[in-house]
Amino acid sequence: MSATTTATVTSIAAPSTSTFESYAEGGNLSYEDVVQRGEYQQFLTTLPSANVRALWTFLSDASPPVPNPRAVPFAWDYAGSLRPRMIEAGRLIPAELAERRVLLLNNPGIEATGGFGILDTLFSGIQLVNPGETAPAHRHTAFALRFIIEGTRGFTAVEGQKIYMHEGDVILTPNWKWHDHGNEGEGPIIWLDGLDLPIWQKVPVNFTEEYAHARYPAEEAVVSDYVFKWGDVQAALDMQTGTYAAYRYSKHDDGSELSAVVGADAYRIDAGTSSPSRLETTAFVFHVYKGKGYTLVGSGDKQTKLVWNDKDVFCVPAYSRFAHVATEKTYLFSFCDRPLLQKLDALRVIE
Repeated sequence: MSATTTATVTSIAAPSTSTFESYAEGGNLSYEDVVQRGEYQQFLTTLPSANVRALWTFLSDASPPVPNPRAVPFAWDYAGSLRPRMIEAGRLIPAELAERRVLLLNNPGIEATGGFGILDTLFSGIQLVNPGETAPAHRHTAFALRFIIEGTRGFTAVEGQKIYMHEGDVILTPNWKWHDHGNEGEGPIIWLDGLDLPIWQKVPVNFTEEYAHARYPAEEAVVSDYVFKWGDVQAALDMQTGTYAAYRYSKHDDGSELSAVVGADAYRIDAGTSSPSRLETTAFVFHVYKGKGYTLVGSGDKQTKLVWNDKDVFCVPAYSRFAHVATEKTYLFSFCDRPLLQKLDALRVIE
């Protein structure tokens, strides 16, 4: 049985030719003059019943003159805020009931508009697995990476490869790959999640499929394309000369990005120095692997100072000029939406 819809439209009288011409030409009328006309306001009231909307009334919101992300610069204190809450969540909610025990890092600017995510295009959260627990196997449309913050003998198994976690490692779970997590250690394992979930809210084919069993069959993988060891990353940073160094995570020697949406980088900033000032359309999430300092975001009276320490997380919205200042030798990890912007021909970098 097929469904049918019937259009219900509030009828309006057609204007005379002379009226149409005089209004269309504009003359000396200002926008305020037009808006104040009763017949104009009456016209607008007829639009909802026709399921149409006057673009000129919200054009600057739909296509603003400059990038206008909802996200704002923000920092999360790991030691004083995130970790205690994560440990308490581990005590209160069993893994089998939580599915994934994650505290979402929700940007205040996005939350204020009813959305979720650390940035307009990116999701991030802190996840915990207690000793002896298993976060059950599933796969999903979204791409995910995790940066290991603390703990030993935790693991992620991806498509049959069991990868043990070490602090600073990055482990990938690419789109639609079976994966599960577990903890064979004596203390909690905690990591930072990075996903492209906000993008999939606009492309409504995102879903998660549960595996028939808690664990997907896996064997320990000594070497895997799904993991980047922190030791290798730091060595690459320390080999570079100068007070500032950058490293790009890539699946191949050609420098290709980690996924179609998410890319990742690491940085070294020596004590008492700063990174180059950057302005680009890319949105960044940063995690402090080790160090202490602050990041200046924006300029003038709109500049924000984000102070950070070991293991803190902070974010820089799209099209925000920023620079990091290290008061101690610092190593930063970041993930971003650069690959998405490259594919959309929307990546703009202004040094």
